[in-house]
Amino acid sequence: MTTADVDIAGAIDHAADRITDKVVGWRHDIHRHPELSNREERTAALIADHLRSVGVDEVRTGIAGHGVVGVLRGGRPGDRAAGLRADIDALPVKETSGVDFASTAVDADYPGGPFPVAHACGHDCHTAMLMGAAEVLSGLREHLPGSVVFIFQPAEEGPPVEEKGGARAMVGDPALADPVPTMAFGMHVAPLPVNTVGYRSGNSYAASCVIRIRIDGKQVHGSTPWEGTDPMPAAADTISALGQVYRQVPATSPVTVSIGHVEDVGRFNIIGGKVTLWGTIRCLIQSDMNTVQDHVRRTADHMARAYGCTATTEFLQRVPPVHNAPEWVDAALPTLRRVAGAGNVHETPPGLPYDDVSEFIDRYGGLYVNLGCQDLRYRDDGTMEAVRGGRGTVFNHNPGFYADDSVLATGVRLHANVAADHLEGRLTA
Repeated sequence: MTTADVDIAGAIDHAADRITDKVVGWRHDIHRHPELSNREERTAALIADHLRSVGVDEVRTGIAGHGVVGVLRGGRPGDRAAGLRADIDALPVKETSGVDFASTAVDADYPGGPFPVAHACGHDCHTAMLMGAAEVLSGLREHLPGSVVFIFQPAEEGPPVEEKGGARAMVGDPALADPVPTMAFGMHVAPLPVNTVGYRSGNSYAASCVIRIRIDGKQVHGSTPWEGTDPMPAAADTISALGQVYRQVPATSPVTVSIGHVEDVGRFNIIGGKVTLWGTIRCLIQSDMNTVQDHVRRTADHMARAYGCTATTEFLQRVPPVHNAPEWVDAALPTLRRVAGAGNVHETPPGLPYDDVSEFIDRYGGLYVNLGCQDLRYRDDGTMEAVRGGRGTVFNHNPGFYADDSVLATGVRLHANVAADHLEGRLTA
């Protein structure tokens, strides 16, 4: 049989079905053993061992921390290289999903910890799906022109602020220089009806940064507050005032400022000398970020001075929005519809999560989509409702987040078909 006689899409489907139980097993294993950002040693070793076992030509480890890059060189000549990306880290969340493979892990040594650890964002699914795609495509390598680059990225959730990591560190590494991807593709499991694909032209995920505001006063005993300077009221009023930031940008520009953690050095009878606020800014439009940052900095400074304190504001771990260029979306839609079914591919509204897959897409082109994984269904009017008897909508980062195992085979097929279609020239901008 010649290459021209091979139905690559059919061969991918057959191979994906054959390894479904293995992919589910990997997902459950990774889920039971989650690792926080920049600590993904076990997960990286599992990935690298698997890539070697299925004959991936080059397996590069230790990339931007614990990242893994696998290069599969096809058996036919071609100058394209499809980059397929999955993130591999977990979250400091105590899991309440109720699944029989739930995490009970705790990281006692992580900065700021100890923390319970769980895959409450679905990266276990992403990793297992890409491991499956690597096995499928390796088995079809003789029919592939060009190369496939499997990118397993650490620290998508953001490394500790004192450390480097994530996609920005990975795209600058020589491991992605031979071959240079000619597109990047990835997907995120999301609270959409199971096995549906959500896509968006333009900005689909927001620009993001971490906020760190340190408010300094003067420590004193709680019985004599007039002898010191209490930073806590300034911190409280800063948090409240930041809720008005939306008034600083046009109403048509989605923006959020959230303070998620307050860190102090006081005690029940000690007024501490400083309070640190940790939070995040999300802007769907990148150009709004400077405006919002200026407002945050000004608000913190003025509130602190009103209480006789000082404030220092920093913006860390800046991530650009995920931008799916319309030409890439148009090129990918035939593949997405063939794999998931035309009725299961839906245009979805943009949101304010961030994902640093944007670093890959900005550099190499390509697109990022959402893969539905929950007990939901679309009504005739396009809205969603819970399936009777199901668990309904549980958003990512919630302790109860869940993903149905049936999406894993769909994810394998999406990765493999996107890669094959790109290498054949059917999916390119």
